[in-house]
Amino acid sequence: MIGACIAEASGREGAMGYHPINLFVRFLLELAALAGLAWWGWQTHSGAAQLAFCVLTPALVATIWGMFAVPGDRSRHGSAPVPVPGAIRLMLELAVFAAAVIALALTGALLLALLLAAAVCVHYLCSADRINWLVHH
Repeated sequence: MIGACIAEASGREGAMGYHPINLFVRFLLELAALAGLAWWGWQTHSGAAQLAFCVLTPALVATIWGMFAVPGDRSRHGSAPVPVPGAIRLMLELAVFAAAVIALALTGALLLALLLAAAVCVHYLCSADRINWLVHH
């Protein structure tokens, strides 16, 4: 798959950023990011705040994440309540993934933080066509 990603980044293959397997990987990465934020909430708080942060932090992030979309983005189904330029959407995605990596690192789960960061980097390398589309829309 990485070879296909490199070929895509150089423009020699089809739309890898919209390939169903790559979209599934992105979905799994999104779930992992939300799980990392939930883990942070659980590990860094106690009592009622522990459960509240564990549940509400990923719920708030997922809500914000789902509200903003670029009109015509083939990688998302349906329309979002708030249309935004592609660069804004890309920054939002990167901010969520970065927050999850930082949250995992703050809880001492350094290996998980590094694995998530590496997987996100590989995913975005494989999604060079989508990134290009976002930057130009």
